[in-house]
Amino acid sequence: MRDCMQYLPYMQKIDSTMFEKVLSLRDTYESDIYTKKDVLKALNSSHTSIEDLKALLSVEAENFIEDLAQKAAKLTKKYFGNNKALFTPLYLSNFCASKCVYCGFQKGNKIARAKLSEAEIRAEMKEISKSGLEELLLLTGEGRNFASVEYIARACKIAKEYFKVVGVEIYVLNVGEYELLHKNGCDYVTVFQETYSPQKYQKIHIEGEKTVMPYRFYAQQRALMAGMRGVAFAALLGIDDFRKDALATALHAHFLQQSYPHAELSLSVPRLRPIINNAKLSAKDVSDKRLLQVLCAYRIFLPFAHIVISSRENAKFRDNAIKIAATKMSAGVSVAIGEHASEKKGDEQFEISDNRSVKEIFTMLKDKNFQPVMSDYVD
Repeated sequence: MRDCMQYLPYMQKIDSTMFEKVLSLRDTYESDIYTKKDVLKALNSSHTSIEDLKALLSVEAENFIEDLAQKAAKLTKKYFGNNKALFTPLYLSNFCASKCVYCGFQKGNKIARAKLSEAEIRAEMKEISKSGLEELLLLTGEGRNFASVEYIARACKIAKEYFKVVGVEIYVLNVGEYELLHKNGCDYVTVFQETYSPQKYQKIHIEGEKTVMPYRFYAQQRALMAGMRGVAFAALLGIDDFRKDALATALHAHFLQQSYPHAELSLSVPRLRPIINNAKLSAKDVSDKRLLQVLCAYRIFLPFAHIVISSRENAKFRDNAIKIAATKMSAGVSVAIGEHASEKKGDEQFEISDNRSVKEIFTMLKDKNFQPVMSDYVD
């Protein structure tokens, strides 16, 4: 098994100690040592420190979920008003050269593989645009040999004909490669670190370039160096200690924001979900209450950041999260290849829980007195 700290020859290195800093804070975090006094201090603080964040993510803070929710809701209202941003993903390819045990696209998993042609990409985008959405997230499997940077750049360029905001969630790139995507219309980059535990990271990433943990960690920084408007962060909660991984995710975003204060940041809170050929995968220790605790802690620590709630979660939880801390949600989601304009061509990455259409999500938000925002793009 490869050492997960060992770069491959073509991988660009960043001169930074942020990786070591985040891992050290994660490793030394003991979530069960915080007291009621610590939690109340964090809740009453006008400026949430790293120590306060640790308290808000602690075992004890779970007993103060109503207090966390009230503070988070006030901050969400203060900085975002009633606005709730909407987007949808479009999967371009599910071919993959990596073997990651939690992912339905992983190399060796027996699924229907497919890759959209440029004509099919256009057809899918044209169909999605009919919903009124103006933000699109493009995704591929972990395989540059199957879906090249040039192929993704062409997809970004086509997307700009139909959408005002375009993001990517793909295998991670060097600065020059991100620059190519940016020149072709890409606005932001999403990267799931999955887990910030090196031991678990190495265990679950068996083959492919995703095995290199620090290269993946610095992807958001390379994207910002390439001129991207914003970046998004997430750990796949339930792979390892969710409290430690939530702490590391928030700190990763926090430290990067210090170096790039004008960057737009987003955090997601995905939980481990079942995949094709493994229906038993689940985030057993991450209950709805605990996931809400993470959402609230993120909002209190990073009040300006978007918090995204994905269709991995059920409709009831998503609707509740939107009322408290989440400011962005997916709608009309398909995680298969080519399911919008025609029949499905390739299998899904994971099982979704909320399959409501854009119209249904839009109506739900309006009924709750929120303002659905199709994009924040300004001409």
